[in-house]
Amino acid sequence: MPSLLSNLKSAREYLSPTLKSSAFLTRGVLTPEEFVKAGDELVYKCPTWTWESGDPAKRKKHLPADKQYLATRGVPCTARVSSLENVVAVSNHNEGCGAIGGLDDDDGDWLVSQILTTEEVKRREEKALEDEFDILDGEGEVMDGGVEGKVAQLSLGGDKDNSENNQGGADDDQEDEYADMADFEDDNVLEDEAAVVAAPVSTNATTKGENDNNHILKVRTYDLSITYDKYYQTPRVWLLGYADDGSSRPLTGDEMMQDVISDYAHRTVTIENHPNISGAHASIHPCQHGAVMKTIVKNLTREGDGGDGERGGEGTGGPSVDMYLFIFLKFVSSMIPTINYDFTMDVSASTKK
Repeated sequence: MPSLLSNLKSAREYLSPTLKSSAFLTRGVLTPEEFVKAGDELVYKCPTWTWESGDPAKRKKHLPADKQYLATRGVPCTARVSSLENVVAVSNHNEGCGAIGGLDDDDGDWLVSQILTTEEVKRREEKALEDEFDILDGEGEVMDGGVEGKVAQLSLGGDKDNSENNQGGADDDQEDEYADMADFEDDNVLEDEAAVVAAPVSTNATTKGENDNNHILKVRTYDLSITYDKYYQTPRVWLLGYADDGSSRPLTGDEMMQDVISDYAHRTVTIENHPNISGAHASIHPCQHGAVMKTIVKNLTREGDGGDGERGGEGTGGPSVDMYLFIFLKFVSSMIPTINYDFTMDVSASTKK
């Protein structure tokens, strides 16, 4: 099925005309020349990305022979998305086209998946516990501070009372305390020193290596690539994952979907044949890439112009074509949040129209 679908899409892309004039600001799409320019900037600022030529038999005539697609390899994926989705907040779900971010014709909103950190989850749970239970002090007043602080205050209060009650006996026991320390030093320290001297030194390098390997975190890795889709006139991301058992075994389609937000798995992200190299990859469908990029670029332009929504065109503070792939990879990361590829720059922009 992936082969038939890929062949049909390849034929459609082959028959599509090549975009000649820039529509970066008006439609959020790129010409092949702009894709190469944006790719050059990504490679320059993020050396983990490189240009690839791919299979000579599959090269696209509208791109340079040595710049057919971008690739980065061995990208770590430390956790499955399913382990995070209990703390994912999603909004504005759209069923049509498996659209990226749920973009539709009515409001153009983009489904944003927010992964909460472990610290944030703990903070929220503690806040909920504070809201549900009030801890009273000895005078019947509600204590301030977090749960741990309140418990600490109670403990300190109890320790204070105990200290007052036992203060009279502390002086009497002081001499015994020093005597106990002297006994400890005489009886134990010399024995410990003798034990250290007599301890055998391990020279087994194999055992040491095995012990070191026990502390190495084994994770899945991914090879990512970015091609230019001539039909949609936008970049397109492809993923190929490898198992975390050290065997370099390619992941199956279902296994790769474990690393995709469930709202997108098998809808926006599907298994298809890569256009430049052999083998099936997970691919993020580009049907709404242009619309989402247009909205983000418009908002970045508005922010760069000082928030003046009446100004149009290229605005002095708007992003250039060179920055396209940095912005693109930023919003793609919301679909594959545990695959930690490099796009270096911190891009922040609203997707509201």
